[in-house]
Amino acid sequence: MSHLRSILPYYLPYRAEMAWGLVLVVIAQAFALASPWFVKLAIDGLNDPDVDRHQVTLHALMVVGAALLGGTARYGMRELVNGVSRRIEVDLRDHFFRHLLTLDASFYDCNRTGDLMSRATNDTLAVRQAAGPAVMYAVNTAVGFVLALTVMFWISPRLTKITMIPMLLLPPLVIAFGRIIHQRFEQIQEHFSTMSTMVQENLTGVRIVRAYGQEADQARQFDAMNTEYRSRNVRLARASGLFHPLLQLVSGVAMLMVLWFGGREVMAGRITVGDLVAFFFYLGLLIWPMIALGRVVNLFQRGAASMGRLNAILETDSTIAVPPEPVSVTDVRGEVQFKGVSFRYPGTDRLVLEDVTFRVRAGETVAVVGPTGSGKSTLISLLARIRDTSSGEILLDGVPLTRYDPTELRRVIGVVPQDPFLFSETIEENIGLGLPDLVFPTAADIRPIEDPDEAITEAAKIAQLHDSILDFPHQYGTLLGERGINLSGGQKQRATLARAVARNPKILVLDDALSAVDTHTEAKILEDLRRVMDGRTSFIISHRVSAVMGADQILVLNEGRIVERGTHPQLLAAGGTYATLLRRQVLEAQVEEEGVPAAAVRSGPG
Repeated sequence: MSHLRSILPYYLPYRAEMAWGLVLVVIAQAFALASPWFVKLAIDGLNDPDVDRHQVTLHALMVVGAALLGGTARYGMRELVNGVSRRIEVDLRDHFFRHLLTLDASFYDCNRTGDLMSRATNDTLAVRQAAGPAVMYAVNTAVGFVLALTVMFWISPRLTKITMIPMLLLPPLVIAFGRIIHQRFEQIQEHFSTMSTMVQENLTGVRIVRAYGQEADQARQFDAMNTEYRSRNVRLARASGLFHPLLQLVSGVAMLMVLWFGGREVMAGRITVGDLVAFFFYLGLLIWPMIALGRVVNLFQRGAASMGRLNAILETDSTIAVPPEPVSVTDVRGEVQFKGVSFRYPGTDRLVLEDVTFRVRAGETVAVVGPTGSGKSTLISLLARIRDTSSGEILLDGVPLTRYDPTELRRVIGVVPQDPFLFSETIEENIGLGLPDLVFPTAADIRPIEDPDEAITEAAKIAQLHDSILDFPHQYGTLLGERGINLSGGQKQRATLARAVARNPKILVLDDALSAVDTHTEAKILEDLRRVMDGRTSFIISHRVSAVMGADQILVLNEGRIVERGTHPQLLAAGGTYATLLRRQVLEAQVEEEGVPAAAVRSGPG
């Protein structure tokens, strides 16, 4: 239950509404307790020989009035307390999502998307139930118990003490079942996270599932997981289902004792019939808080389990630290220097980069080539502070990257990743992502955009995408499917390239960004990019030598180390790895033109 303390700060903006809501809880309970007292007065008044119709009517109106006022207070308390809990749920979910955006790549390496989605939806809902309804029921239970017990003692201390004997069984019942409910609910939430991950992966990878004919197999796996989810919920329902009848059994025994001993008290003349009837009412009002206590404990246990799962993420800090006094990026020129940089992924021993040292002057274009797995993409992720170095340091304009705010740093770096990602928004919004002062239409307002922002159209032209966009039904206002599914692989890459160019970054990074386009389109894009890269520090990662020939310097990576460096002519003259790579690509291009598969060339003779 200690995790629920984390909710307290979320109440602060709504403390006035919450306080008034709890005041109305007390008022509602007071009117609920007044009604039995008015019934007692009416019954005892019937024994008065002078009783008349007006007195009976007055007592009836008092009962009705108490019910109306109590109902109004009850409505108000629900409106205020439940309303506050809804706002807290929204604030908590916003806080959770904002925190997710601050976490670095290593966090997402270790956490599944489906699990995070479950925490952002199911767990925040359970916390809301604890923050609002559970608090309301708890206060209602406590006030009702104290007031009902006070009036019962007023009517008959002896009868009240007898009635409390079976009630002593309630605390151990509540504690035992509360622990069981907490454990079983936590197991349900964990399994729901696993199931959410499977659904998310199958929907995202539906093309692969179909291509490999795995629909039936995936359906069977989901059916098994869904059956297990049902079984865990049934086990929780059994515990809750047994809990409430046991509470009612205890209350039934208490009622029986009141009837037996209370009847004898009436016959002995120690209490009136009206007292006994009122006592029954108050016992009912006392029993309801006891039964409600089970629901309160259930909600608090579920909320605590869910808040614990949320806290596990909220208490996780990014390994990419923000310096206390970050250096401004406003006047960044773009000089980049790697000094003895090494990197290994958390939890592994293998160095992906080892003692990498080089310098790029502002405005230069540097190309990075090398076989798959040589560390090219990792090098770029370090430059953008997606990850931090394991040792060594990276300098930007002579200042260590760790002295820059990561968010501000990334504003001056335009990265085109090798795996293009597009949002389910319009083409204009995807290309204009991160551009300041742009107001886009809503997704529902799908329309041809005749005059998109100039930076967006210019970037699309450079990426050789503008003409293709004009062929779409709504041009720049065309709404893309999930991950840009209605674009070809080459169009996706060109869209992400346009996105990076539109930001006019100080440093432009192309991480194998043209692998999905043909060599003819690549040549056109590179020709236009030379104008963009002029005076701008640029990094080009590519498997194609044709893409890097014009670079000011070329770095050849192999197994995380720089094995060659120089210009295109220098590396050709050296006759090393770079020259071998060029000869192989030229040979493959020639034999493909003659109709011989490139794989045959790579594999060589028998």
